[in-house]
Amino acid sequence: MNAQGKTRLDKWFTPHGSKERRRVKREMETTILRRGRNTSNFIQWKEFTVIYRRYASLFFVFCVDTADNELIVLEAIHLLVRAMDKYFGNVCELDLIFNFDKAYQILDEVLMAGELQETSLNKITHIVHEQDLLENPQMNNSEFSIF
Repeated sequence: MNAQGKTRLDKWFTPHGSKERRRVKREMETTILRRGRNTSNFIQWKEFTVIYRRYASLFFVFCVDTADNELIVLEAIHLLVRAMDKYFGNVCELDLIFNFDKAYQILDEVLMAGELQETSLNKITHIVHEQDLLENPQMNNSEFSIF
């Protein structure tokens, strides 16, 4: 979400109705945006732990079970942002708005079914660039090949 609380990218790995999703997002927006910059990035919320990190004007927020390792989730957030930075060249809110399909593709390369799938930044960006070549064969970038 951005600094005004507008959700720019969301992915749910457990089933929730649209009313429940809106309620949860609204509650997270108000809770996270009220917190100061010098507070912890971890929030106990109901039976979950909310982990977030701010990059410029964007907040990346994950909600996980209390049994999950918070530091690994914080590193997964950082990996996701680094992968988006590498693909978009310093990711910003407009990249998430106008290239949401690529942002979701990068997210899907990092996480699958709510679990960390890939930790190699080079592999993540290589796969996304390969997909670009499949979608647009006129892109001739010798650095990336399909094989």
